[in-house]
Amino acid sequence: MKYAYEDLSPEQFEHLIVLVCQHLLGVSVKGFATGPDGGRDAKFHGTAELHPSTAKPWSGKVIVQAKHSNGYNRSFSETDFYREGGDSTVIGKEVPRIQALRIAKDLDHYMLFSNRRLTAGADADITKHIAQNTGLDESSVYLCGIETIEMLLKRFPQIASMAELDPIDSPLIVSSEELAIVVEAFARHRSVVGEAFDPPPTARTSYEEKNQLNNMSEDYAKDLRRKFLKETAQIKSFLGDPENLDILESYEATTEEFQGRIIAHRKDHQNFDAVMEYLLGLLFDRDAVLRQTKHKRLTRALLFYMYWNCDIGLSGDAEAE
Repeated sequence: MKYAYEDLSPEQFEHLIVLVCQHLLGVSVKGFATGPDGGRDAKFHGTAELHPSTAKPWSGKVIVQAKHSNGYNRSFSETDFYREGGDSTVIGKEVPRIQALRIAKDLDHYMLFSNRRLTAGADADITKHIAQNTGLDESSVYLCGIETIEMLLKRFPQIASMAELDPIDSPLIVSSEELAIVVEAFARHRSVVGEAFDPPPTARTSYEEKNQLNNMSEDYAKDLRRKFLKETAQIKSFLGDPENLDILESYEATTEEFQGRIIAHRKDHQNFDAVMEYLLGLLFDRDAVLRQTKHKRLTRALLFYMYWNCDIGLSGDAEAE
């Protein structure tokens, strides 16, 4: 069994890593829980069964971290994960936590799993960085990337069946390719025609009613409208141009997928603020085109247009049906 790891929720990935660690360390590995500093750790205290080897196993307190990414083909080498002197990176934020655990005598060994590719060079650099900044020996730092996770699942095939990863429980995952086509095309269009002077189109359902139906907060809705309402006339004009029929088809494919996924995977308690921000974060994480600085605002504008135009989210017409 091979997972699309990027499509797992962080909780599903954590569950998988706990099962892996129970095979490597022992069945007493305790699952991920949020600590006082906000970090989520799994823990083991004892002598490991298999790691790093049966001849010389770790002994003491082991802290395990699982760092999940929704992005495709991500790497430990990317600057958001690690760069020298980068305090805001994943590793930069982890080092102070490890230091605090060391001071409290709650950590003798450290393991970090991620669904990213791990090259030998990145493994050596990050391991050395953690060791030098926390007082750990390099032999007590273990990094595990996607290649090794897959190898372990092949070695211990029972883990896959124990994981019971139900696709119905998967997060709200959408693809970004079609939207990237629309964003790039519209970005080129704007540079030619400039700003639109037509008034924005009227929402099919009033904005206030739609916000109530979708549980969007008043402050978030006002902020979206203030920032992006002026863009809607230009987007509507662009998509309605017969010369842009192929772009319209990409837009419609995007909204159909987004709407279907939102209906299937949105939690009952979530407000639509959270849905919008989750989708944006996911799109930026997954697509290099969309996360370009020049395209980020336009991506937000297009997502607002989808909502304003009743292509995503509940509308009055849908409720009447």
